[in-house]
Amino acid sequence: MCEYNYLKWNEIPYAGEKTPPTNPEDPLAGSWTMYNIKRCRSLFFTKPGGEPIYFTILNPNYIDFEKELDVVLETREHLDASEKIIARYWGTGVATKQWTPIIDRLIDTYGVTASRAGRILAAVQSAINDTFVITWYYKFLWLVARPNQYDRDLATVLCTPRHPTYPSGHAAVAGCAAEMLTYFFPGEATRLDELAEQCAVSRLYALVHFPIDNSEGLSLGRQVAKVAINKLRQEVNSQGDPIDTPFEENLMADIPPEPYPVGQTIPFDFDTTCTSLILPDDC
Repeated sequence: MCEYNYLKWNEIPYAGEKTPPTNPEDPLAGSWTMYNIKRCRSLFFTKPGGEPIYFTILNPNYIDFEKELDVVLETREHLDASEKIIARYWGTGVATKQWTPIIDRLIDTYGVTASRAGRILAAVQSAINDTFVITWYYKFLWLVARPNQYDRDLATVLCTPRHPTYPSGHAAVAGCAAEMLTYFFPGEATRLDELAEQCAVSRLYALVHFPIDNSEGLSLGRQVAKVAINKLRQEVNSQGDPIDTPFEENLMADIPPEPYPVGQTIPFDFDTTCTSLILPDDC
C-alpha cells in the first residue's frame, strides 16, 4: 500500500526540466533554532513553559491535489494584468521583503519610540523566523509536489521555488506578520489582514502554489504568531507593568503596496534566471 496519495516533490521534474530537483533551498531549516517555541525531539513543538502545541494543519494525504490543480489551471486561463502585478510584487525577493517597509511605515506613522521600535522589530522578526522553521519542517516532512510537477506543461508567472509546495512560505509569513503587527497596532487590523490575504493569493496568481498551500499557510503563520503574542503579553517591566501598550487608534497608515506599483518599495535588481517553464513578461 502506498504511503502517500500525492506526488512527491523530490521524484518529479519541474515543467521544462528533465530531472527531479536536486538543489533544495535550506532543507534543514526545519531544525533551526526558534525564539518563541521549543522543540521536543523532532516531532513536537512546545511553548517555553513546556506545554505541547498542536498546530492545526491538514495532512496532505487528505487533500485532493488534482482538484487543487484544476483551480490553478482555471486561474491561469483568466489571469489579468492586475493579478500578475500582484503576483510579481509579493513574489519578488524573499517572503519577508514586502513586510519590512510595512513595519517601518507603521512605526513612523504611530511615532513609536526608539526602544519600542526595536522591541516591535525583534518581536515580529523572531516570530517570522519561527514561522519559517515550522513551515520548512512541514515542507520537507511531507515533500508535496508543485503545480508544475503535476502538470509538466505548466508555465508559471514566476519561477517555481526550489522547495516543496505545502504549506506556502509566503502565506505563512504573511499570516504571522499580520497577526504580530495587529497585536502592536490593532487599529490597523483590517488593512493588515487584507494584505496577508493578498500576499497569500498572489502565490496562486503566480501559479506556483495550490490554493490549499496558501490557506493552510496563512493559518499556520497566525497560529505561530499567537504563541509569540501570548509570550509578549506575559512580559513586564521592573515595576510589574506590561511592557507593551498597543496603539488602539487607527491612524490609517499609508501602508504599501496599494495602489499596486509595478516596481518594489525597496528596489533591487534580482537575477531572474529560471530553468523551469515561465510565461513571458508580456503574457
